[in-house]
Amino acid sequence: MSDQSLENEATVASTEPTQETEKTSKTYSQEEFDNHMAGLKSSLAKKYERQFAELGDINELKKLKADAEKKKTEEALKRGEFEKTLQELAQKKDAEIQKRDAVIKEYKVNTPLLDAAAKYKAIAPAQVQQLLASRVRLNDEGDVEVLGADGTVLYDDKGKPYSPEMLVRTFLDDNPHFMGAAPATTSTKSMVGNEGLKPETFDLRKLDLSKPDHRKQYQQALKQGLV
Repeated sequence: MSDQSLENEATVASTEPTQETEKTSKTYSQEEFDNHMAGLKSSLAKKYERQFAELGDINELKKLKADAEKKKTEEALKRGEFEKTLQELAQKKDAEIQKRDAVIKEYKVNTPLLDAAAKYKAIAPAQVQQLLASRVRLNDEGDVEVLGADGTVLYDDKGKPYSPEMLVRTFLDDNPHFMGAAPATTSTKSMVGNEGLKPETFDLRKLDLSKPDHRKQYQQALKQGLV
């Protein structure tokens, strides 16, 4: 509190009317007034000093405030890092789910389509698989659903859902130009030599892609440009 404030408070206190001042008026000398003011200032100063003393050293109070603000800032940064970590974990989980779904789709959709195209002697099984892949999906339960041209799920005459194999067979029946006409003349076992597949003896229609060695021959044919 400033000296001017102390003087104002002292002036108010000294001018408050009492029963005695109402009855009699006393005149103070300048010295008496100065002494009275000095005593009042000292009394008020001690009063406020005691109040601040209860709170502690002013420098320590400033340090405590600064430390509290620093801690608050650090906690905010930690929260931000924690939220970032959660976000990264969520992204990693989503990536793992997508990878898992891709494996399931490969097993339940792509491979059955490719196997069926080879089974029914399509000229280019991989091409048929690619053409029909958009017509097969996995529902929320992970079951295979075959779609019609209008996007609705297909069912057979018995009310059972279409399978990828049924889709391929129907497609090849409707599009016979995707099937080869020449009969098989050689065994697929004699198609592969040390240099790879022999074009003159390779017959795609003889491949059964459900068999590992036939799938290997199909991959070799892709490399040699025979498919």
